[in-house]
Order: sequence, then C-alpha cells, then structure tokens
Amino acid sequence: MNDAIEWFDGLVWGVPLIVFILAVGIYLTIRLGLLQIVHLPKALKFMVKNEEGGIGEVTSFGALCTALSATIGTGNIVGVATALVEGGPGALFWMWLAAFFGMATKYAEGLLAIKYRKIDADGHVLGGPFYYIENGMGVQWRWLAKIFAFFGAGVGLLGIGTFTQVNGIASAVNNFFDPNNEWTMVLFNREYSWTVLTAGIILTLCVGLVVIGGIKRIASVSQIIVPFMAVIYVMASILILVVNYKAIPAAFTEIIQGAFGIKAMAGGAMGSMIIAMQKGVARGIFSNEAGLGSAPIAAAAAQTKNPVRQGLVSMTGTFIDTIIVCTMTGLCIVITGSWNIGLKGVSVTTNAFQSGLPFHPQIASFLLMACLVFFAFTTILGWNYYGERCLEYLSDGNKKMVMSYRWLYILAIFIGPFMTIEAVWNIADIFNGLMAFPNLIAILALSGVIVSETKKYMKEL
Repeated sequence: MNDAIEWFDGLVWGVPLIVFILAVGIYLTIRLGLLQIVHLPKALKFMVKNEEGGIGEVTSFGALCTALSATIGTGNIVGVATALVEGGPGALFWMWLAAFFGMATKYAEGLLAIKYRKIDADGHVLGGPFYYIENGMGVQWRWLAKIFAFFGAGVGLLGIGTFTQVNGIASAVNNFFDPNNEWTMVLFNREYSWTVLTAGIILTLCVGLVVIGGIKRIASVSQIIVPFMAVIYVMASILILVVNYKAIPAAFTEIIQGAFGIKAMAGGAMGSMIIAMQKGVARGIFSNEAGLGSAPIAAAAAQTKNPVRQGLVSMTGTFIDTIIVCTMTGLCIVITGSWNIGLKGVSVTTNAFQSGLPFHPQIASFLLMACLVFFAFTTILGWNYYGERCLEYLSDGNKKMVMSYRWLYILAIFIGPFMTIEAVWNIADIFNGLMAFPNLIAILALSGVIVSETKKYMKEL
C-alpha cells in the first residue's frame, strides 16, 4: 500500500504541477507589479489594524489567525525537516522561491474570496474558491467548484487537517516522555507506546470541545495560541542562530549549492536539483498553502468591505509562515547538521534544538514538543473549518452531512497516531496537489478581475 501511495504521490507532485504553481505565482507577480514587495509594509499594517464597519463573522486579524492556524503546524517543524532530509539543504531555497511567488497567489485568493463571497440573511458567511469559481467564472463552471470542494473536504479529513498533525504531535510526545518505548501496548497488531494513545485521546477531546463552537470559537482560540507560540518558536530559533552564528555563512552556501546541485557530480547535478526543487516546493506549498485555495475560505469570513485590503492581509500569512517560521527551522537544521545523520520526521528538528540551544537537551526537547503540539492543534481546528465549509457547499447546506463530517474528522484525529510517517505525508501531498488544480485554474481565469480591483483600490488610496 505504501508503494502504491508513493507512486501516485510522485505522479501528482511531478514537474507539471510544480511548474504550474510557480508559473501562476510568477504571472501574478508580474501583472501586479511585484506587489508582495511594494505593498508588504501596507499589508503588515493592515494585518494588525482591523477595518471599521466591515461585514463578516470575525475580524480581519481573526480570519488571518484562523488561516495561520491551519498553515503554521507540522509543516513548519516536521515538513521542513522531511524536505531537507529527502532533498538536502537546497530544498530550503526552493521553499523560499515558492513562498515569494506564493505571496502573490495568496493575495489573489484573499481578494477573490471577499469579492465573491455569499452572506446569508442571518450573517452566516460562506466563501472561497467554490464561490469565486461559480460566481466569477460562471455557473457553467460549477462542476469545477464541486471538484475543489470534494478535494478540500478530503484534504481536511485525510491529509493536512488530521493524520499529519496528530502523527507529528504523537511522535513529539512519545520522543519526549517515552523515547525508548518502555511503556508499550499492542494495537492493530503493532506495538505502540502508551504515550501515543494518551496523546491521541487528550487531543481528540480538546479538538471536539473547540470545533463544536464553529468559526468564532476557532478564531478566538487561534488569536491567542498562534501569535504566542509563533513568537516563542522564532525566539528559540534565533537563539540557536546567535549561539552558532559562525556557521551561518556556511549554511547559506550549502543551501545555494544544494539548490542547484553544484556539489553533485556533473551527471547527477540536474537530478539533485530536481529532487531539491520537488521536495522544497511540495513542502513549501504544504506549509503555507498558497495556491491550494484553503486560506480564502477563512478570509471570506473577515469583517471587511474591500477585497484588496483582505488580499493584502492574506498575503502576510505566507510571509509569516514560510519566509519567517520555515526559514528559522531550516537554518537551525542545516547549521546543526541534523538533516544528514539518519533521522526522520520530528526527530530531525528535535536534534537541531537539542544540539543548538544552550540548554539541557530535555529542556530543548520539551520546548520543541510544546511548540509542535500547539501549532498542530490549531492546524487541526483550522482545517476542520475548511473541510466543513467545503462539505457545506457540496451538500447545499445539509447540516446532517456537516455534522457527520465533524464526527468523522474527530475519529480521524484519534486514529492519526497509528499511521506510518511515509504514508501520512504522501497522502497529504496527493490531496494537496489535487486540490490545487481547480483553484489555480480559477485564479488564472479571474486574473483580470484581480488586477482591475488592485489598480482601482491603489488609485483610491
């Protein structure tokens, strides 16, 4: 089964999809006049300054935190480590490049989400790619919107939202509390530590208590946890860089050389570069979700009147997630050399923190575990909201189906710790790629609207 999943993952995340994602970002960057550089200061200002008199369910900052809660997760800690182990340090360069062009894509998604969202008489907001496909491209394209919604619900249930996050949490908890697997039990014909089962049960209960409250409760929890834990994680990473500052220049050299296969033999240089590119772009998209179409589902709920303003706020999500958080993780792993010593998954980042921080290894390990647990917890919450909104569109608002999805989601969280690492990440990659196609097609088709709205707003300013 793992071999079949890995083969299909390679088919979905082949060169065509990588080129497609980067091409859309490059195209928008050119048409929008390097908006992600020119208007980044304005976007960061709008991020913390909520708009007055806007219509929606949560503040712009709340919507951003909900989107960030779904992006800042195991992708930043485990995903970056996986990319560096499989693609070498050069994968980090391709993550940067994907994030830079992805900022333009994320801007477009946020803009379209507000422009084409649907608001009911009772104030309930539903928006995202399915509505800007149907309302922007026309009802004849509703089949494409349905495809996106189907894959979106699948990503939440079988990919980013459940298995990968819970697997990362369980691994981190197990590595800290029972690294030698001394307290074990047999489940599904395999031996697991009791810490894995305990973490799964506690996490399942906590998620269930929050998701029942819907977007407002998810946003309120995310606004507290996401900024707090992001600051702690970045500060810990900066401390590693300060302590090992002499190794920083060599790390950047290694990243650039690895990105273009410079160290590889002449015959293998291109192959080395392709692997670094594939792993870097795939993990970068997994982490910041630019082009996937997930973030606009949260952005649609923002209390705002102008699509461009929310597009700028949405753009900061990719900047924070990849340019800041993923970079911190990647540099720590490269500087400490943890990527090439035979470790996998969260163990790579744990080793980087243990060897890089001037603390006792147990303290460093606990700090990383806490960050990973809270990041992954908020990601689970955010993707539950995404998945439910996708199913709400698919079922034309059938509340029973949405509630059934919620319980299936909670069940998937419970069984997540018992999935193997390889299968978990490959399944997530597959659903990511399939979800991206309808969204990217819609963004290209509506690029004229994006440019027009942007020029109009900037002229008014």
